[in-house]
Amino acid sequence: MFSMSEEILINVTPPETRVAIAENGIIQEIIVERTRQLGLVGNIYKGVVCRVLPGMQAVFVEVGLERAAFLHLSDLSNSELEAKNSENIEDYFTENQAVIVQITKDPLGSKGARLTTEISIPSRYQVYMPDTEKGGVSQRIECEDERVRLRNFQEAFQEEHKSGAFIARTAAECVDESVLESDMLFLLKLWKSIQERLESAPRKTLIHSDLPLSVRTLRDLYNENIEKIRVDSRKTHKLLIEFATEFVPGMLPIIEHYTNERPIFDIYNIEDEIEKALDHKVKLKSGGHLVFDQTEAMTTVDVNTGGYVGGKNLEETIFKTNLEAAQAISRQLRLRNLGGIIIIDFIDMQSEEHKKLVLSALERTLDKCHAKTKITEVSVLGLVEMTRKRTRESLAHILCEPCAVCGGKGEIKSAETICLEIFREVIREVRQYDVKQILVLASNTVVEKLLDEEADVLSELEAFLSIRIKFRAEIEYTQEQYDVVPL
Repeated sequence: MFSMSEEILINVTPPETRVAIAENGIIQEIIVERTRQLGLVGNIYKGVVCRVLPGMQAVFVEVGLERAAFLHLSDLSNSELEAKNSENIEDYFTENQAVIVQITKDPLGSKGARLTTEISIPSRYQVYMPDTEKGGVSQRIECEDERVRLRNFQEAFQEEHKSGAFIARTAAECVDESVLESDMLFLLKLWKSIQERLESAPRKTLIHSDLPLSVRTLRDLYNENIEKIRVDSRKTHKLLIEFATEFVPGMLPIIEHYTNERPIFDIYNIEDEIEKALDHKVKLKSGGHLVFDQTEAMTTVDVNTGGYVGGKNLEETIFKTNLEAAQAISRQLRLRNLGGIIIIDFIDMQSEEHKKLVLSALERTLDKCHAKTKITEVSVLGLVEMTRKRTRESLAHILCEPCAVCGGKGEIKSAETICLEIFREVIREVRQYDVKQILVLASNTVVEKLLDEEADVLSELEAFLSIRIKFRAEIEYTQEQYDVVPL
């Protein structure tokens, strides 16, 4: 049976922490956290309601961030909803009201952070929900006997300590009850300290933030398949050792301080993988390729055959390309951390069996993904619609910014188009101001085209308008920039 071998590489510098997860030597996930742009998910704030929106059944809450955060009625805690039993947001909040909230989604683009009043605090084995009565067990724990054991232990603990509810994480499977109890007592102690800070804290204040990325990686991503955790920072290595000693002693032997002169991300060529993950096009081994287009509304993935002709016939070729694409897409979604609505345009398949097999391959490979996904059947148009839970910004949003030339469109007007625009602007200026001389300021590329390929049109224009047109190339001008100045 094929065994999965995983490795976690952690690269730490003062401004940035980067985590790479490799499965059998192939990079599957890259997480980047910058000191100036720390992720906010999990942070607990004492906020204040600044605006109530009855039409949207939501409120905006000031928590001290650049933009007000958004809290919808559906994101209120069950205890609040049951207490008032109303579907009107105005029955729960008024302007200038203090409210305890937790961030569930980071600010993205022009959107503020998404909030909830259903506070949850994670640890290694459990998630504590102080305002909830009913707990649960991770769906990834499939053994029914184990699920029953964990539920029974949670209920007994909850009864003894008169606490809120717990959700057992995947890591809790087959863990001794004494270890689970210590973990849960730690969460109760942490929640008590948060409550104490809430009482005295002023409004718009951060009360509690989650662990740094390096430690969260150990807490959230560690599993039995991980054979090595390498970190290139002495300070972070010490932090990981301290965390593991207290919470996961079995992890200690695999935590390694990487001291090699070769940069840690040169292992498995991770820097190259990051560059590829920022490209629109992804090449497939078969010769086909994928095209990723990320917009604010959704992400689209287009599958193309390219030059692949390895199948017995066209249908077989299409099927094999789509099969390879399904595996590549799931990896790229993790690498790029793409979330929200995702539309995949597979190459049209005639066979229903082929459609099922491709969809099954996509679902199977996405099972490894830590983010929750939901996939629809192949539509009449050959499209697969899916959603992937988005809690932090994509890799491209973290590492890139909109192009200063095209403004993020991905294309600019051609030099020929700009030349024709300049001609129209010259005519407009001459007729408006009755001048005899015009100065055109433009990029070097446009000026060269005007004086070379468009020289005949230019001379006709000068004769038609009875004017003289001068040109000056401006180094700082982009291709789309120009000025027409009457002299």
